Amino acid sequence: MPYFDAASSAPLHPVARQALLAALDEGWADPARLYREGRRARLLLDAARETAAEAVGCRPDELAFTPSGTRALHDGIAGALAGRRRAGRRLIVSAVEHSAVFQAAAAHEASGGTVTEVPVDRTGRVAPERYAAALREAPDDIALACLQSANHEVGTVQPVAEAAEACAAEDVPLLVDAAQSLGWGPVEGRWSLLTASAHKWGGPAGVGLLAVRKGTRFRPAPVDERESGRAPGFENLPAIVAAAASLRAVRAEAAEEAERLRGLVDRIRARVPELVPDVEVVGDPERRLPHLVTFSCLYVDGEALLHELDRAEFSVSSGSSCTSSTLVPSHVLRAMGVLSEGNIRVSLPRGTAGTDVERFLEVLPGVVAGVRERLGAPEAAGAAAAEAASETPGLIVDSLGKRCPIPVIELAKVIGDVPMGEVVTVLSDDEAARLDIPAWCEMRGQTYEGERPAERGTAYRVRRRT
Repeated sequence: MPYFDAASSAPLHPVARQALLAALDEGWADPARLYREGRRARLLLDAARETAAEAVGCRPDELAFTPSGTRALHDGIAGALAGRRRAGRRLIVSAVEHSAVFQAAAAHEASGGTVTEVPVDRTGRVAPERYAAALREAPDDIALACLQSANHEVGTVQPVAEAAEACAAEDVPLLVDAAQSLGWGPVEGRWSLLTASAHKWGGPAGVGLLAVRKGTRFRPAPVDERESGRAPGFENLPAIVAAAASLRAVRAEAAEEAERLRGLVDRIRARVPELVPDVEVVGDPERRLPHLVTFSCLYVDGEALLHELDRAEFSVSSGSSCTSSTLVPSHVLRAMGVLSEGNIRVSLPRGTAGTDVERFLEVLPGVVAGVRERLGAPEAAGAAAAEAASETPGLIVDSLGKRCPIPVIELAKVIGDVPMGEVVTVLSDDEAARLDIPAWCEMRGQTYEGERPAERGTAYRVRRRT
């Protein structure tokens, strides 16, 4: 069964498995103790730290191991904000950061701080000049800036080096979430703090990295004396050894494997729009991770699509609002202003066979068509009814109480009944409609005229142009 969700968690690398088993025998003792077993454990821990630091591009004494990448983000942000409390109370983030960053930002606001969110374009990329402008707005009040190295949902690579230069010019530390990219190469630029997570590159779960470069003001929470006070509890030494060993191994393979997987992803990016009508491939087509592609399908229930692909033996992920886990669209897709319904993220693990990708492309059209048919979606691109079949302007579509993708399906069914230049109003109380209706208009060549509050839900106005 092809596993296409490496962005969530990559399969354990063979080197990680070997190192983990070996360290279980040698690394069980407390590395803080001075007796023989403790000294042996300390040697293993020091060697793992040196290996990981070399991959990150920092000194070993600048790097700490944490219980997870999420913990590294929370501790890194909290420690930097505390260390620079006198410098300011403003936190700068991009609109597409990992949810852990936004959770830390919310906690910062609750304690009296402020947060500036820098928008992204339709590819999910922050413009360097917009990031620099946000830094210049209130330079005397900024404690910390955050920017991911590459997006976890759409794969877009961010201009970290340019952002780091802008931060350095304003004497503001930059924290980089490198969870998705570190296995492919080091993060360039003069960043101040960096976080990552081992299970993203094929290491074991439960190991995160937090690098804090010398000269960065940092005040860790008083949790423990281990890891320079930056991580609580006894180190999971076998997992740490396996994480460091696998990071070195994947880096050695990275250039060759990146080129091979990029070719497979290029194949998916090109073929999906040809095979499946009404699809939007999202993310930057060039400045992106080599193994990840995301696309959204009109008129599709995302949860049903995931289940059908699972039955076809393909494991994929989704940022769609149409899943059982959430009724709110992905904050990444929302910030990009792209279609969220029927969203599929394909992230290929190392070693993915080209034949598996070809079989996915063979299966996908039938799966999407089957889900659309069950939902009563239009048969073809828009499948408008006979042109100007009704002379009644101001048509209202009542989709109250109906969830994604039904409001867009009902809009698509009636748009042909609206005379050219007239408006159809969609009433919806589904949060996803705020994103999906404008995205549908852009895909179908119609004019989105905005929204207004209704007695129930929201009224979305669409003017027919084609």
